[in-house]
Amino acid sequence: MSVLTIDVGTTMIKSVVFDDRGRETAVSRLATEVLRPRPGWAEQDMDAVWNAVVFTVRNALSELAARPGPADPVWLVSFTAQGDGAWLVDDHGRPTGPAILWSDGRAGDLVGQWQRDGVLEAAFRRNGSLTCAGMPNAIFAWLARHDPDRLARSRSALTAAGWLFLRLTGVTAIDESDASAPFLDHATGAYDPYLLDLFGLTDHERLLPKVLGEHERIAEITSEAAGQLGLPAGLPVVMAPYDIAATARGVGVVNPGQACSILGTTLCTEIVRTTVDTTGEPSGINIAYRGRERVLRAFPTLNGAEVLGWAARTLHLSGPPELARLAFESEPGARGLMFLPYLSPAGERAPFLDAHARGGFWGLSLEHTRADMARAVFDGLSLVLRDSLAAARTEVSELRLCGGGANSDAWCALIADATGVPTARSGDTELGAKGAFLTGLVLSGAESSMHSAASKYVRMRASWEPDPDRTAQYAELYEDFLRWRALAREAGWRPRAGSAAAAPDRPPALSPQTAAPPETPALGVPHRV
Repeated sequence: MSVLTIDVGTTMIKSVVFDDRGRETAVSRLATEVLRPRPGWAEQDMDAVWNAVVFTVRNALSELAARPGPADPVWLVSFTAQGDGAWLVDDHGRPTGPAILWSDGRAGDLVGQWQRDGVLEAAFRRNGSLTCAGMPNAIFAWLARHDPDRLARSRSALTAAGWLFLRLTGVTAIDESDASAPFLDHATGAYDPYLLDLFGLTDHERLLPKVLGEHERIAEITSEAAGQLGLPAGLPVVMAPYDIAATARGVGVVNPGQACSILGTTLCTEIVRTTVDTTGEPSGINIAYRGRERVLRAFPTLNGAEVLGWAARTLHLSGPPELARLAFESEPGARGLMFLPYLSPAGERAPFLDAHARGGFWGLSLEHTRADMARAVFDGLSLVLRDSLAAARTEVSELRLCGGGANSDAWCALIADATGVPTARSGDTELGAKGAFLTGLVLSGAESSMHSAASKYVRMRASWEPDPDRTAQYAELYEDFLRWRALAREAGWRPRAGSAAAAPDRPPALSPQTAAPPETPALGVPHRV
């Protein structure tokens, strides 16, 4: 018997079929378009996303049917999707406009005002999540000011997973992982009235869908959806945690102290804890991971694989694989060249929040080569992972790597050196889908716990130990990285007057490093240089 999983990413939708041994037997992928109608905006056509799901599911089922041997029917559907944002629907479940994504920056000014007023820190002390422009509270506040008609026409503010659950089962809801930021009370699993009032959004509580607990996120597929997808009516459908949490499960990070980093659209470092962390400098988010028993401390950056694509285009290379080959012709530290990888128009959100954070090369001279520039890009992104681990303030013994970038042996080894933590890579390729598969088995009763499911079905393929000399070198480079970043932020980038990112004042950024001195193609590169 087979399990059909769906992973609705930001730029790619995948449908993956797993057999009863947890092996991928059919995979279908389709790229999706992120719409950017104005500077700083990031949207998607909600119907186009659903149509892409239909396309990939049908393709995967066709691939499964074409395999030799007896038919292996699908008995369960489980899915995950990108998180945050606002996927607004009306009373009939129809979109009231395009989905506003997690990477959208239009509400940056409002978030900056909340930051100056102390609202963000107060919210973090309450539920452990630091608001950024792409979270529902910021989007609600922006729409209330600039497009109140859309809010008035909307009945529910879903996430991508909520939109897919509605199309598959007819149920309007949200799971605890998606609800965690910004409104969840982790102690009760319900929305916190204090947080709604803090953000001035009490009048918009009607938009918040029902929060489903760990064992409530299962329903039957409707006959209409089953017909569109080519599935039997009545199959159970499981809504797994949103993609970064599902990916952590897919790579086997399910017990306290385990950690992983996603090398994809976001560079997201995640550590499993038993309690919500609201101490220290506000940064990152705390995601409900298994009811009241587990929390995922996560640092999803706004800058990841897109930085590699930008660097490849800028250096006139064919793509990230060629960029990686060029980068590892240079030496660790790129011969004194440093790169700050903050290229998102929305700035950065983890492990520090600054809507005006911008990147650049530091120390560039006529002596540097294109290989040095490429190496500096990889060094800079790797130091972002070290920065996230430092902000987590939790000891980890291994960092499991996944996402397109984890296909590079050289980058996995570099991350071990840069963080000082052993790294490992899964034997699976579609980790978000694998996490949905494991969640589906547990919620359907086929497996007794996430621990048993991960122990049974997760397989690690390769690992790397830090080189002590290189780790010491990167420890020094990390101090330089923090110093250059502090200088860049002190200088203060300002958007041009009249641009979407323009703000009257640049807010002081919240950062775990305030005391410091002044989101992918496989990367086929050699293991070491």
